[in-house]
Amino acid sequence: MDNTQIASETLDKYEKYVNPAVARLFRFMGLSTVEWQAEGSIIRDIDGHEYVDCLGGYGVFSLGHRHPKVVEAVHRQLDLMPLSSKVLLDKPMADLAELLAQITPGDLTYSFIGNSGAEAVEGALKLARLYTGRKKMVAAVNSFHGKTFGALSATGRDLFREPFQPLLSGFTHVPFGDSQAVEAAVDEETAAVILEPIQGEGGIIVPPEDYLGAARAVCDRYGALLICDEVQTGLGRTGKMFAVDHYGIVPDIITTAKALGGGVMPIGAFTARPAVWQKYIEAPFLHTSTFGGNPLACAAAIAAIGVIRDENLASRAASTGEYLIGELKKLAVYYPEVISEVRGRGLMIGMDLTKEGAGGFLMAEMINQGILVAYTLNNPKVIRIEPPLAIEMVLVDRVIAAFSEAVKKAAEIIEDL
Repeated sequence: MDNTQIASETLDKYEKYVNPAVARLFRFMGLSTVEWQAEGSIIRDIDGHEYVDCLGGYGVFSLGHRHPKVVEAVHRQLDLMPLSSKVLLDKPMADLAELLAQITPGDLTYSFIGNSGAEAVEGALKLARLYTGRKKMVAAVNSFHGKTFGALSATGRDLFREPFQPLLSGFTHVPFGDSQAVEAAVDEETAAVILEPIQGEGGIIVPPEDYLGAARAVCDRYGALLICDEVQTGLGRTGKMFAVDHYGIVPDIITTAKALGGGVMPIGAFTARPAVWQKYIEAPFLHTSTFGGNPLACAAAIAAIGVIRDENLASRAASTGEYLIGELKKLAVYYPEVISEVRGRGLMIGMDLTKEGAGGFLMAEMINQGILVAYTLNNPKVIRIEPPLAIEMVLVDRVIAAFSEAVKKAAEIIEDL
């Protein structure tokens, strides 16, 4: 079977066995090839065509693809014991929990290891209710915390929420970045406020500098917990190990996932302060997971954290991001009819477009030039740019040149978009 047949059969199987709508979207976007191999910042399709990965699995590939130290760690653990017996002690899980206590801010200490970001959020919400004995939760409009029932109840996008109502009761959504709105929503019955330090799927929205500090203060005043969802922002993406480090605050619970697996294994975690964890100490089997904390995923995460530290990926993201954002802002000045704003921190960057139709057009144009990007789930006008944190500068310049060409084409047909 030749490569064309493989691609055609794969798309046909999407149509018949995965989802016909997804297959139609791939065809519409001209994405009829099959991803085949990846390394570093580059993905190759089945025909050997190269793509610079500037989407990064929505933040998964902070270390790039197949980082050798992570792959080596997973191979080594695979030869020993991939999954846990759940009866004897699991050393990789204990080692990872220790590392998470070391790298998370303040006195965040105890971790539960799961399999995804949504699971991490679910666990954080459960712990907040258990610790406080309260039911009310405050989240942000346009937020994204996952699509399982609890996480979806916190997610602030009606498009995803409405088909599944009734969701969990007690959730209030307030405008992101509005300290007064948070203060007005929190009271003596609030269990927790859950916020992304920078909204990801909402359009790479960076809040005012005092926003998280104000949320911390109001939670302290009423005895509510502050949960910071760092599934996308954490582990160096924004130029600090965690995005909350930009704002000098310590949440009561922090969630991690995506980059935690080093781009090799799926894994998520939530980490909490000792006092908050006390209920789980009293009843340790209230929250469990068959596959959570498995040795294979934990080995990947341990190696990933080591790479982030050893290769100074947070500081590299800060410097590369400053350069990339600066160059994209120059494009925005030159093409204001296409780009309304460029914003972000580190290598978590959003290009806000003037028209919703421009998002799909730019995405297709960039892919045609061998650059993988996508628009954010909650805001199709925003192109998300999240390359590996160690992306080579020659590739960054290639990305900038591709954007320049794509935006120029969009400017020529903007009225039709």
